[in-house]
Amino acid sequence: MSELYSKVAVIIPCFKEKKTILEVISRTLEFPVQIYVVDDGCPESTGNFVSSNCDSERVKIIKHDKNRGVGSAVKSGYLAALDDGYQILVKIDGDLQMDPRMLPKFVDPILQGDADYTKGNRFYYLDGLFRMPKVRLIGNIILSFLTKASSGYWSVFDPTNGYTGLHSALVRPIEIKKVDDGFFFESDMLFRLNIARARVVEVPVPVIYGNEKSSLSIKTNLLPFIFK
Repeated sequence: MSELYSKVAVIIPCFKEKKTILEVISRTLEFPVQIYVVDDGCPESTGNFVSSNCDSERVKIIKHDKNRGVGSAVKSGYLAALDDGYQILVKIDGDLQMDPRMLPKFVDPILQGDADYTKGNRFYYLDGLFRMPKVRLIGNIILSFLTKASSGYWSVFDPTNGYTGLHSALVRPIEIKKVDDGFFFESDMLFRLNIARARVVEVPVPVIYGNEKSSLSIKTNLLPFIFK
């Protein structure tokens, strides 16, 4: 695993994840991968917090001078990893809703040549859906259908899921710099991957939610998704 996983870079976009980011990094460092923490103009200065509390040489900090959106943060991580020569790019969030210990399930299908892009599927474990906030669940179902229709990946059951793995060879063909900078990033990625005829494989992941209030707004998220 050590030699193969040395080709893997993990991108963690951060915006208000100061409370959980060190735990996410700790779990990720259980694997011999490179980590790129992207501080997307975080008001909590997550990037500086990581710099002060993590001395691993396998953790690099990228800072945006202002908040540009989660898509922009992921793209910054992708491009930095590509410049450093990494072949598989995994994106996870910094809020512990995506377990870094599931990393092999996202990396191995790409290493084995069975996939170009791996993507989490929260709907595989139906019992776990009851733990998802109702507004977020309904919103995800609607957005998922719209993404299926627009991207052409009808077999992908959870197209808006952000736990993903990407072969670096696709970064330039899909014109990564043109992918949406905001929350539409995941859907836009699928649209462009389909044009590139990329093989997408879903990975069952558990639904992990605490007691936080859902920030999903029909007005601010659903309508822009329909338009795009």
